[in-house]
Amino acid sequence: MPRNVNEAGLALIKQWEGRRLTAYKDPVGVWTIGYGHTDAAGPPAVKRGLKISEAQAEAMLRADLAQYEAAVEAAVTVRLTDNQFAALVSFCFNVGPGNFLGSTLLNKLNAGNHAAVPGELAKWNKAGGRVLAGLANRRAAEAGLWARGAFVASNYVEPAAKAAATATTAGKGALAATFGTVGAAVAEAAQQLSPFTEVSQIAKHAFVALTVLGVAFALHGALRRAREDAGLA
Repeated sequence: MPRNVNEAGLALIKQWEGRRLTAYKDPVGVWTIGYGHTDAAGPPAVKRGLKISEAQAEAMLRADLAQYEAAVEAAVTVRLTDNQFAALVSFCFNVGPGNFLGSTLLNKLNAGNHAAVPGELAKWNKAGGRVLAGLANRRAAEAGLWARGAFVASNYVEPAAKAAATATTAGKGALAATFGTVGAAVAEAAQQLSPFTEVSQIAKHAFVALTVLGVAFALHGALRRAREDAGLA
C-alpha cells in the first residue's frame, strides 16, 4: 500500500507553499496555482488567468503529492519515521524528484547517516542562484519535522526497564536529605545562641563540636540504611 504524508507533513507543505486560487509566477518565473501546483506536477496546465476553488486546490495538492510520495518511498532504502518521510516529501515536492534523487542528502541517508539530513536540507536554500529567506526557513521547518519524534505507525518499541537504584545513588539521596535536615537544625540553634553575647567563646566552640559529631552519626546511619535498602548491606 502506498505510503502517504501524515497530517504534520501536509500542514507543513500547505504552510510553505501557500494557497493561491489565481495563477501566479513563482520566484523563478514558473506559473503556479493552488498549493504550489505547476505544469511539472501534471494537469491541469497552469497559465495566466487560471482560477480555481479552495476544494480544487486541496484536491490538486493531494493528487500532486502522490508522485513525490512514491519517489521518496522508492528512493529511500532505510527505515523512516512518519515525520521523516513527510519532511522528505515536502523537500522533494519543492525541489523536484530529479534533484532529490541526485542529492548528497539521499546518498548519505541511504548510507545510514540519518543525522546528516538536517545539514543537507539547509544547503538547498537558493533559487536562481541566490539565497532566499523563504527557502532557508522552509528547510529549517523540514529539518524540525525530521527531528520531531514520531514512530512509524506499524512500529512498536518495548519501553526500557527503569534502572534499579544503586547503593551509591540511594546513599546520596539519603545523605542529602539528612544533611538538609541537620543543617537546618544547626542554623536554627546558631540563631538562638547569637543574641546571648554573654555566652563565652569556649561554650560556642563546644556546642559546634557536639553538633558536628551529631551530624557525623546521622550521616553514618543514613548511609547504612541506604545500603540495606539496596540489598548491599
